[in-house]
Amino acid sequence: MSTLLTIDLPLPKFGSGKVRETFDVGDQLLMVATDRLSAFDVIMREGIPHKGEVLTRLSAFWFGQTREIIPNHLISIDPAAFPAAVAAQRGELAGRTMLVHKAQRIDFECVVRGYLAGSGWKDYRATGAVSGVPLPSGLRLADRLPEPIFTPATKAATGHDENCTLDVMENAIGIDLAQSLRDASLALYQFAADLAIDRGIIIADTKFEFGLLDGQVIVIDELLTPDSSRFWAAGEYAPGRSPASFDKQFVRDWLETQTWDKSPPPPTLPPEVIAGTAQRYQEAYEWLTGDTFTPMGH
Repeated sequence: MSTLLTIDLPLPKFGSGKVRETFDVGDQLLMVATDRLSAFDVIMREGIPHKGEVLTRLSAFWFGQTREIIPNHLISIDPAAFPAAVAAQRGELAGRTMLVHKAQRIDFECVVRGYLAGSGWKDYRATGAVSGVPLPSGLRLADRLPEPIFTPATKAATGHDENCTLDVMENAIGIDLAQSLRDASLALYQFAADLAIDRGIIIADTKFEFGLLDGQVIVIDELLTPDSSRFWAAGEYAPGRSPASFDKQFVRDWLETQTWDKSPPPPTLPPEVIAGTAQRYQEAYEWLTGDTFTPMGH
C-alpha cells in the first residue's frame, strides 16, 4: 500500500501541521491530509496507508451530518472543484483534500468529554475535577460521566495544548463567544455520540475547532475523526480499564515497549503495527459511515 507523507503544490503554503499541509487560495484554503502520524509529539518516519483519506472523508461525513447544528468551513472534497493550478495533482489529492472557506481561527481547542480518560483521568485523580469542572468522587478510569462536560484548552503553537477553565476562555475571547462555543461543542458531541453508539462506537471525548466567517461562528479543521476523538468499541467497553480504541493508541502502546526517550528520531515502526493502525482507522470510518472504505486517491 502506498502512503503520502509530503505534498508539494504550485500554490502558496498557508500552514504546515503534523498531519496536514494547507495552501492559500485567496479567500479559500486547500487542506491536504497526509498519511503522517505523530505520537508523543514526534512525527513517525513511516506513514499509515490511507490515513489522510480516512480523516478527510470522515470529516466530510460529519460536516454533512451536523450542518443543521452549526455551519462549517467545507466547500467540497471533489477534486473537480479544486483550483485549476492543481489539475495535474488531482489524482494525488483525491479523497484526502478539502476545499474550505478561510476563517479567522479562534485559538482554543473546544474539548467535550463524555467519559473519564486521558488527561481528564489524570486531572480527576489529582484534583477531583477536570479543567475546573467538579466531578463525583469514586469514578473509575473510563467511567461514563453523569453528563458530558466542556473542558477547553489553549491552542499551543508547538507541543501540547494546555487544559484550562471556561473562565480563562471567557476572559480571553469574551463571555458571549465562549459560551456559544461551549453550547455548540456540547450539541455537536451529543448528536455525534448518539449516532455513533447506534453504530457500535463510543465517543469518549473529542475536540472541536471553531473560526469566524463574516462574523459567524463555524466549525473548522477536522471533525470527529480518530485523530481528534477517542473512539471505543462499545462491545469491548468496561469501566475500570482502558478500552481498545480506533486510533493511534495502537502505535503509542507499541512505542511504550521500546527503549525510546520520546524525542526524535523515533523508532522504526514494524509492518504489523503500521497495518494494524491502518485497519483501525478504516474500521472507524466504516462503522460510523456505514460505507466500505475504498481508496480514492493514488
